[in-house]
Amino acid sequence: MSPELKRIDVHHHIVPPEYVRALADVGITESAGIPFPGWSAEAALDVMDRQGIKTAITSISYPGVYFGDLAFARDLARLCNEMSARLVGDHPRRFGAFAVLPLPDVEAALIELEYALDTLRLDGVTLLSSIGNEYLGSPSFEALYSELNRRRAVVFVHPAVPPGSDVPKLILPPALIEFTWDTTRAATNLLFSGTLERYPDIRFILSHAGGTVPYLAWRISLGEWLPALGERVPQGVMTYIKRLYYDTALSTNKYTLRSLQELIDVSHILFGSDYPFLPELAVAATVSDLQSYDGFSAQDRGLVECGNALCLFPRLEQ
Repeated sequence: MSPELKRIDVHHHIVPPEYVRALADVGITESAGIPFPGWSAEAALDVMDRQGIKTAITSISYPGVYFGDLAFARDLARLCNEMSARLVGDHPRRFGAFAVLPLPDVEAALIELEYALDTLRLDGVTLLSSIGNEYLGSPSFEALYSELNRRRAVVFVHPAVPPGSDVPKLILPPALIEFTWDTTRAATNLLFSGTLERYPDIRFILSHAGGTVPYLAWRISLGEWLPALGERVPQGVMTYIKRLYYDTALSTNKYTLRSLQELIDVSHILFGSDYPFLPELAVAATVSDLQSYDGFSAQDRGLVECGNALCLFPRLEQ
């Protein structure tokens, strides 16, 4: 018997063949050291059915769409967003979608944002933690933050591999640990650039339980003691950190969840699978670990698996 379909997965990727071919044309065949997995809507739905996932809010993962050519990024973002919209149109109760934007071209990103949200009716946007040499919170993207704030947009923050990460000659794929550091850098920069203070209506979701944000929260808060930084977080670092949302992708072990739960209210924790970069066996383990975690009551678990996402994506209640 199939499990009850109840979970809403906010960290769920699509890897369309058209996207893979476009990246292969510019010499890219992997994501942070991980080869692109095979993907199809039918295979995704099968996994969702077996793992009790009612709806997946999809996104394009790292490396995104920008590789030094702004026109290429604009065209690929449009292609991906229209494919996402078709997927949602074909399965409106099973899929949602975060739009990808052609940053660092802010003007083009604003045009694509309007098209994706107003014409395609996508559910929010995904932004990489860093784009080239710029992190989220960079003043270069100020006009975009302003528009996202005006729309009260949901922004899914996916980690990137920053330039220079290969300087330490590790034998590890960057996805293994660099992703967690880059999410933490982006969150910290959003804090101390004052972006979270100026734009309180953007609903940011941090991948992988915030990288290392919960564990390092007190250390990050030491920035309040530095006048140049402290004045940009007038409500205190912890206030802004608690305002963010955090997904459970690759983070449902008890060590990570306890750290997250000590700091973040359960109303800001969302189910995430990281499929298909995480294969179904790992998705099943994620579900099992979440179900067996003794720190959540049954009510808490229901909020994490579904209820909190419905607050962010009310159209899914229909």
